[in-house]
Amino acid sequence: MPAAVLIEDEALPRADLRERLARLWPELDIVGEAGDGLDGLALVNALQPSIAFVDVRLPGMDGIELARAIGHQVHIVFVTAFDEHALAAFEQGAVDYLLKPLQPARLAQTVQRLQQRLAMAPPDLSSLLRALQAAAANGSPTAVQPLRWLQVGQGEQLRLITVGDVLFFRAESKYTQVVTANGCWWVRLSLKELAAQLDDLQFWQVHRNTIVNLGHVDWVERTALGHMTVHLKNHPERLRVSQSFQARFKQM
Repeated sequence: MPAAVLIEDEALPRADLRERLARLWPELDIVGEAGDGLDGLALVNALQPSIAFVDVRLPGMDGIELARAIGHQVHIVFVTAFDEHALAAFEQGAVDYLLKPLQPARLAQTVQRLQQRLAMAPPDLSSLLRALQAAAANGSPTAVQPLRWLQVGQGEQLRLITVGDVLFFRAESKYTQVVTANGCWWVRLSLKELAAQLDDLQFWQVHRNTIVNLGHVDWVERTALGHMTVHLKNHPERLRVSQSFQARFKQM
């Protein structure tokens, strides 16, 4: 039975990859997971898997350094948010990569390639790693990526949702309410903590306790008295825009 490890510092994308692999390749045994490069190195050395899924951006030891240390031992699949220019380095290497967020067709293709390559020795990654380091030096992979996934709760239930599906966030004491077209959930993050992780081109704060997803805004109402209200496409609730946040809408 082939064995693999997942080395990814974000728990939600790691869980998403694990679940997708279980459906696509039931025979693959995920023998361990790590949240940083140093732990990942120890994991590979201890468990000797045949495959390692490695995030390029890792704390402690980044994915490029890790691949240099373990590339002769395992078949590596890089998980990355690289832009299209940096991806040219992957296209020229005998190694696979997955873009975030994961695309089912791409992951299925990767699984098929891995199944074919397991009978062979891992490829020489030296030229690929040099190209990736050059891309890193130019800043391609180092930009902080906006939050893409949220693990939300409702009673005893936990659910993984994409941030793009969120209509708006609303602060409630120490928690934040997450509202989608399909329901409401809660996360143990303050609105301020969430705002720092969101794409500020897509999510605008409209009130001290509310952030709205512009992709789900239908129209904005402005009264003669200067009050402003956001109307959503898929939700009956109207969101008040406080005076201090009205300026951005007036420029639209």
